[in-house]
Amino acid sequence: MTDTSGQAREPAHATRVAVYCGAKAGASPRFAEVARELGDKLARNGIGVVYGGASRGLMGALADAALAAGGEVIGVLPRSLGHREIAHANLTDLHVVDTMHERKARILDLSDAIAVLPGGIGTLDEFFEAFTWAQIGIHSKPIALIDVDGFYQPLLAHLRNAVAAGFLSSERLDSLAVCPDADSFLTLLSMGATVPAIPPRYAALTAES
Repeated sequence: MTDTSGQAREPAHATRVAVYCGAKAGASPRFAEVARELGDKLARNGIGVVYGGASRGLMGALADAALAAGGEVIGVLPRSLGHREIAHANLTDLHVVDTMHERKARILDLSDAIAVLPGGIGTLDEFFEAFTWAQIGIHSKPIALIDVDGFYQPLLAHLRNAVAAGFLSSERLDSLAVCPDADSFLTLLSMGATVPAIPPRYAALTAES
C-alpha cells in the first residue's frame, strides 16, 4: 500500500487480486476509467492482477494499466474463447485451460482477494460462483463489488430481497464489501480485509454425513 508519506509499502495480506469484469467497455466511460485506475493502483502497490486474459473491454483496460505500471498480470483463458475475447499478448503469464469452470477455479486459486468491476452475465457468473463457494466453505477470501456510479445497487437490492425472503443470511450479505472506486478497494486491502467467521451454509449437513 501507499502510506501518508507517499512511499509504497508491501500489502499486509493480499499479494494477488482476482478481478472480474466485462469483455466490453460498457456505455459509460467511467467504467474503463475505474478499471484503469484499479489496474494501476494494484500494480503500484505491489499487488498482482489475476483476470480472464482478454485484451478488449474493461478486461483489456485493467490489464494494460497494470502492465504499464510494472505490475504482474496473469490471465486465464479457455481455449474456446481465445478467438472471441482475443488473448492479451503481453501478460506476465497466460494460462490456457479447457473449460469455463477451470478458468474460474484457476483464477480463484491464484488470488487472495476478489474485486468485481462492472460487467455482464459472465462477470455475474464469476461473482456468484465465488460468493457461493464462500457460503459453502470452499474459500474465505474477501469479495468486493466495485460499485462504479451505483452500477451494483440493483444487484444489492436483489440480495437484500433474498435475505428478507429467507434465502440468504444477513451475515453472508454483510461479508460482501461494496467499494465505490479503486481507492476505497485499496484502502480495504490495506486494512487487511478478512471475511467474518461465518459457519458454511451446509456445515451441519456435512457433519452428519
